[in-house]
Amino acid sequence: MLDNLQAVCDGSNCERTLREADCQLVMVTAGGERRAYECACGAVTVTVAR
Repeated sequence: MLDNLQAVCDGSNCERTLREADCQLVMVTAGGERRAYECACGAVTVTVAR
């Protein structure tokens, strides 16, 4: 079920689906993986996976 989740832009009125190519930064810590995506609209969205 969680394999079907997609990252979506958090920018105002954007909601574009973020692709792997949009990922600009990956950081792995004991708390999980953080990814920063930059959308074509200029907004940055951060995701967290444990």
